Amino acid sequence: MTEIEQPSAPFRLVYVPGVTPTKWLRVWGERLPDVPLELVQSTPVDGHALLRSGGADAGLVRLPVDRTMLSAIPLYTETTVVVFPKDHWLAAAEEVSVADLAEEIVFHPQDDVLEWPEGLPGRPAFERPATTGDAIELVAANVGVLAVPQSLARLHHRRDLTYRTLSDVPQSQIALAWPEEATTDLVEEFIGIVRGRTANSSRGRAATEPAKKQPTAKKAPAKAAKSQPQPGARQHKPRTAQRQGQAKKGRKR
Repeated sequence: MTEIEQPSAPFRLVYVPGVTPTKWLRVWGERLPDVPLELVQSTPVDGHALLRSGGADAGLVRLPVDRTMLSAIPLYTETTVVVFPKDHWLAAAEEVSVADLAEEIVFHPQDDVLEWPEGLPGRPAFERPATTGDAIELVAANVGVLAVPQSLARLHHRRDLTYRTLSDVPQSQIALAWPEEATTDLVEEFIGIVRGRTANSSRGRAATEPAKKQPTAKKAPAKAAKSQPQPGARQHKPRTAQRQGQAKKGRKR
């Protein structure tokens, strides 16, 4: 097996709020137990900056990213929901539309990860909360409602709040991104894990290791040939129908 050079530092993975990388970390630990993986939680903006500066090897971030410096593979798109108090009239609906929010104050936090090309639905608040967490506190105070990706609604879960799917609005997309000029074997390994490749089909470090030689299958023994009569042995030939008929006539006489 070919020896590879150990990294001088752990593989650093930055991730933004709402992303849960647990299942991928477990697979990494199984395949690369000798390479520690360091998680770095960050805001969406700071996460992009960390990747551009080389402060992280890869990141689970929200699109869009700077494609002039970063490579990215979209992973999944999140459902957008609206968060409100449990006793709010919207709780009676299975799904909320933009029209349903026309008379509602809809908060627009400064760290909002949704893009609103046609403007935020509902009525604007007097001020923009600094963070999504601050906006959640105002929603709990029954001041207004908040539209966020479903993962953030779960992250800021409170017993007195609930949410419903918000239809026909922008959605947030999660992607795996990394510095374009630093596509290392370990980055390729993590790409393979996220994409569900098996260890044998990996394009990363595992690809540099020769496959184990499979044992050669034993050939099945050839079928035994029909036994040949031994020299001098008397051979018994089956009687033909004619000989059998002659034998019957002889017995009648």
